[in-house]
Amino acid sequence: MYFDTHAHYDNPRFDADRRTLLERLPRQGISLVLNPGYDMPSSRMAVALADDYPFIYASVGFHPHDAKEMLTGDLDRLETLTRHPKVVAVGEIGLDYHYDHSPREVQRARFREQMGLARRVGLPAIIHQREAAEDTLAVLRDFRDVRGVVHCYSGSLEMARMLLDMGWYISFTGVVTYKNARKSHEVIRAMPRDRLMLETDAPYMAPEPYRGKRCSSLYLPQIAGAVAELWGVTTEEVAAITTENGKRCFGIK
Repeated sequence: MYFDTHAHYDNPRFDADRRTLLERLPRQGISLVLNPGYDMPSSRMAVALADDYPFIYASVGFHPHDAKEMLTGDLDRLETLTRHPKVVAVGEIGLDYHYDHSPREVQRARFREQMGLARRVGLPAIIHQREAAEDTLAVLRDFRDVRGVVHCYSGSLEMARMLLDMGWYISFTGVVTYKNARKSHEVIRAMPRDRLMLETDAPYMAPEPYRGKRCSSLYLPQIAGAVAELWGVTTEEVAAITTENGKRCFGIK
């Protein structure tokens, strides 16, 4: 059984077949899915999906791309959503200096506000980080009592060790199946077994041989297989280990 710890089923690319696909997942061994919000509408839809499907959980927050769209009162509205019993994290939040869709100072302010929310409500955080490693680590060090996961990890082994020392989990997408993902492979080989999680980041990051197509949780076995090869264990062992890690990280019984 698999836990897809990061999939955006609120995305419009699933509008045509969302219900059919989601109903199929448990029959294909996908036992749990976490759908993270990235702004207010997607956070609300994530909660609605969690209401509709027993195996789906939600997180709520503003992605760094959307940080500039966060309005006065949105933090309070997010806090209200965190009271829903199936909201298990704040996120995805963080910093993205690659695209700079929101000004960097706005990203940093919203990141800190939402880390404060995670602290206040006692939930883990889901972190997005791209080309902003130093500033991300600076924020995480200021909120050492908050834990969670750095998702879609593409950073260095050095940064991974810093995150692990602070108690964070790290999750990997279909990128690990790409032949040129040498940095990710190095990190995975060095990862303790109890801190690694799997995700698809659907509809993005489809693994080989589906690269470039719409991704879904159905592709988790390919991702688990790549990790299994790096660890020298079976795909089934990776599925079991990472599912338990995800449940522990997000407090799912």
